[in-house]
Amino acid sequence: MQEVERYKLSTRVLHWIVAASFLVLAITGLFLFAPWFSAAAWWGWSGVAHRVAAAIFVLVPVLFVLFGNWSRSMGFVKEAFAWGKDDVEWFKAAPDYYFGGDPSRMPPQGHINTGQKLYWLTVLVASAILLATGVIMWFFKGIVTAEVIQWSIFLHSLAFIGLGVFFLVHFQLSALHPRMPESLGSMIWGKVSAKYAQSHHGKWYDRTSADQEAQEA
Repeated sequence: MQEVERYKLSTRVLHWIVAASFLVLAITGLFLFAPWFSAAAWWGWSGVAHRVAAAIFVLVPVLFVLFGNWSRSMGFVKEAFAWGKDDVEWFKAAPDYYFGGDPSRMPPQGHINTGQKLYWLTVLVASAILLATGVIMWFFKGIVTAEVIQWSIFLHSLAFIGLGVFFLVHFQLSALHPRMPESLGSMIWGKVSAKYAQSHHGKWYDRTSADQEAQEA
């Protein structure tokens, strides 16, 4: 069966490192967030683990971009912010499709579909908020006012809740949904079948096929 490369090895490694660090952040963050755990957790193992995971969550993507992946990363960001008519049609057709409706109603998609765009857009915005507020709480406690710290905690928690909800949806659709049988495998092995690529990411598949034919001509 003909296969198409979806993700390069460096992208897959980045994905799993970021996913693992986010899970650590989520678990230790819940300890820190809960009033009955806060004092002990912050000065115990969970506080240290939270800070180490935060550093990994931020630094690994930065290193990925800086060491040879600038154009690929910027292309990804550009696609996440590029919205058009097909995205509107995707929102109209998606509820029926994901509950077993007619797949032919779904508009052709790029390298990432509209739902993935929304998820990664949320990741980018929420991560920026988590980073900014985390830096304030970590390095500026005792320097800024108590009100700034309280607002930082509030926004940090809000961004985490939003990102956490989208993460659960992302996991369900990419790893468990019966209509996405090759999604998880593509992030492990890097490839999907041509049939799957054409069905789920038609615009991207057509563009990739055309580029390959041009190189071979």
